[in-house]
Amino acid sequence: MALAENKDAVYGSYKYSDGSEYIGEWDQNGQRHGVGQLTTPDGSVYSGQFKLGLCSGLGVLVFSDGARYEGTFSEGWFHGPGAFWRSDGMRYEGEFRGGRIWGQGLVTFSDESNGFPRHEGYFQDCRFMRRAKCGDAIQRAQKVALMARALCDEH
Repeated sequence: MALAENKDAVYGSYKYSDGSEYIGEWDQNGQRHGVGQLTTPDGSVYSGQFKLGLCSGLGVLVFSDGARYEGTFSEGWFHGPGAFWRSDGMRYEGEFRGGRIWGQGLVTFSDESNGFPRHEGYFQDCRFMRRAKCGDAIQRAQKVALMARALCDEH
């Protein structure tokens, strides 16, 4: 999950023509690579690891509406274990695939309940498919979210 430290990395910033701005590490080919922060024109901010110009590895994405994702990214998508909070306080902790809730996880509503029946189990394409105990997947998602926050806090 972690990117190897690159001794040839260059640190700097760049403002793109669309208004996005990146501050962080670059590789020798001029691509975002390493740890950095990308702010988009709508005010969303991604802080975390980049590989070959894309969000890949551990990261935190805070959307302009207050929604937030903490976890793993692959080629720019939420992918793997992580946690997503909607702006209304509802959250999902579990597995993601290709930017979608997909795999084992748990929904917690803004009142801290998990619904009745409990919304824990298997999700496919953001839909709750079937109930199942998935404590390991939830703990993994919580741990990875914590690791992503810690990475961003130290940079």
